Amino acid sequence: MTEIMSEGITLVEDINKRREPLPSLESVYLITPTEKSIRALMVDFQYPMKTLYKTAHVFFTEACPDELFNELCKSIGARYVKTLKEINIAFLPYESQVFSLDSPDTFQFYYNPSKQIGRITNLERCAEQIATLCATLGEYPAVRYRSDCERNAEFAQLVQQKLDAYKADDHTMGQGPGKDRSQLLIIDRGFDPVSPLLHELTLQAMAYDLLNIENDVYKYESTTANDICEKEVLLDENDDIWLDLRHQHIAIVSQQVTRKLKDFVDEKKMRTQDKASMRDLSQMIKKMPQYQKELSRYSTHLHMAEDCMKHYQGKADKLCKVEQDLAMGMDAEGEKIKDHMRNIVPILLDQNVSSCDKTRIILLYIIHKGGITEENLCKLVQHAQIPQEDMTLIQNMQNLGVPIIQDGGRRKPQQFYQPQNRRERVSEHTYQMSRWTPYIKDIMEEMVEDKLNAQRFPFLTGGSRSVGLGSAPVSARYGQWHKERGQGTSFKSGPRLIIFVVGGMSYSEMRCAYEVTQAVKNWEVLIGSTHILTPAGLLNDLRELGN
Repeated sequence: MTEIMSEGITLVEDINKRREPLPSLESVYLITPTEKSIRALMVDFQYPMKTLYKTAHVFFTEACPDELFNELCKSIGARYVKTLKEINIAFLPYESQVFSLDSPDTFQFYYNPSKQIGRITNLERCAEQIATLCATLGEYPAVRYRSDCERNAEFAQLVQQKLDAYKADDHTMGQGPGKDRSQLLIIDRGFDPVSPLLHELTLQAMAYDLLNIENDVYKYESTTANDICEKEVLLDENDDIWLDLRHQHIAIVSQQVTRKLKDFVDEKKMRTQDKASMRDLSQMIKKMPQYQKELSRYSTHLHMAEDCMKHYQGKADKLCKVEQDLAMGMDAEGEKIKDHMRNIVPILLDQNVSSCDKTRIILLYIIHKGGITEENLCKLVQHAQIPQEDMTLIQNMQNLGVPIIQDGGRRKPQQFYQPQNRRERVSEHTYQMSRWTPYIKDIMEEMVEDKLNAQRFPFLTGGSRSVGLGSAPVSARYGQWHKERGQGTSFKSGPRLIIFVVGGMSYSEMRCAYEVTQAVKNWEVLIGSTHILTPAGLLNDLRELGN
């Protein structure tokens, strides 16, 4: 809001709500070109003697359908429209290499067989949003999809149609050095059901799983002198400390914050002990008010690391080992585990473990086994004493193409996310509780190496490609949205890999986009989804599938 206000905007309002007339002021409309929004715009100027505003500068987030455009042109309000532009930003730039469509409903439309009404409309909307992303980036990528899920081919076709429409309007889309190699991969959530269920121990993924963070706002209690006050901090890329720490393992986060604080203190020639405590920090903030903003950030991240560790040592530590063993099929020493039940049952019987965490363990066990009998599932649910609706939730995972209930003598489909089908990463693991690597990282690496299986991830036929130089236009506001901050994000003219997950992406999968970009240097990897998932969010989405 402060950025908007600094540009001279005095008031921000919702077009769908009743508003006070301000006939002496010009207005800026940033709207999606839907019938509802355009009608609301026309109503604001329908009476020449009583217009809501002096004039209108209209910016559509995407291409306006011809019939709505013609209707607007014929309206009385048309004479008051001083600017009319399509700016192609029908997506949310969440981080420098992450975008979201903010469409959690798509999970239901894609995976709930009884939710057919409105399904095509929803998918077309998502396809349009992805096309505006590509237009903003100046990309006209080759479209691929995961063939194991039939819906992906249909959705990929919708995306291709929208891309072709934008390309017809702007022939420079997809031109530039290396752009002919850019790819867009569409995958369904069933491609890896393991990663969104695990307790992750890198800071961002861990904090969003264990702490009560809503709308990216972290709340904590801060003590200064005798006062206790609640603080609210927005976690975004304007915070350099968060930028450096978010993908670090929790084991080193506190040390890193303390070291960064010491460097800052030395640089500003402030005096403190080697290991600064919260109390030291609050004293320093009082004595050096000019550095309050910076010191408050150190305080925030120390609090967050301590919060995460409290939750970990209280309950998550005993869960992590069992989860990692289930995901990997072996223990930390590399020994194959013959009887997982011996490790699982004590957790299921533990009254102190939440039903949410027990459900995560049961799902990981079933996924590891490639499905179990209905009778065995009933026994697990009884042991765990979890609500009956959670048993339905577990069975609903089948709608994502994940084998849950064994079907007689039917041959199990191959699960490529299982460790035996994965890349070897023996040299990479440093933490016993973080042995699993999200399957999406394998896919990203194989794509940039041109080794991704073309049968399981085919290209869409019919997508025309054009190789050329020059550069595509970018929108003034979001043209470099993924470039604004962060390490290794200097402008790259080479190819881009855009991965889109239908049905939510986890924070650990978001991290992989940065890791692969850093490792390969000549490619840039972006990841996006219908929405961002926490483990609890995935369970809620699965619960809804039964409705």
